[in-house]
Amino acid sequence: MTNLDLGKMIEFVRLMNKFRQIKRVIRLADDGAQENDVEHSYGLAMLAWYIVDSSNLNLNKDLVLKYALVHDLVEVYAGDTFLYSKDKSYLESKKRRESEAAERLQKEFSEFDELFGSIKAYEERADKESKFVYALDKIHPILNIYIDGGFTWREKEITIQMIYDVKKHKIALSPEVDACFDEIIDMLKQEEQKLFLSPKQ
Repeated sequence: MTNLDLGKMIEFVRLMNKFRQIKRVIRLADDGAQENDVEHSYGLAMLAWYIVDSSNLNLNKDLVLKYALVHDLVEVYAGDTFLYSKDKSYLESKKRRESEAAERLQKEFSEFDELFGSIKAYEERADKESKFVYALDKIHPILNIYIDGGFTWREKEITIQMIYDVKKHKIALSPEVDACFDEIIDMLKQEEQKLFLSPKQ
């Protein structure tokens, strides 16, 4: 019987607590609190599982769930990068910051090979499952903001065109999600006045 390494378990739980402390720009509907990375990752994993199962997609659910759970883990050290930031140098540093964060995580938990294999495969979009999760991750925030009545879009002065321009080419990696994205954009256009007006109005 293998003895569990209690010290490493505590360090991993500590890591998850740090991950929970990474706040995202998006508010949670109803209570107004900022979403954190743990909530986002869990929500994405559950949504992915629901879609794959209910739509009978030909995807490996085990891989999909692992990718969804680890897709933002590097942000524990790299931080969340707001897609619509006006700081060009900050946006351009995203890849470097996340690569350095992945290396740091691997040094700290070198015994967890599968974790880093999953992070690497996700970052490389190595298979249809990683592409699916990557694309779904781009519409998940849209759905959350929609449920919240568009508050974040109004607060950050984001337009439908900005959403389309930033996300369309990324979502196109997954045909299943891409078709849904076009439907979402049509829905947003129909409710544009309600969702995208300035919060001062």
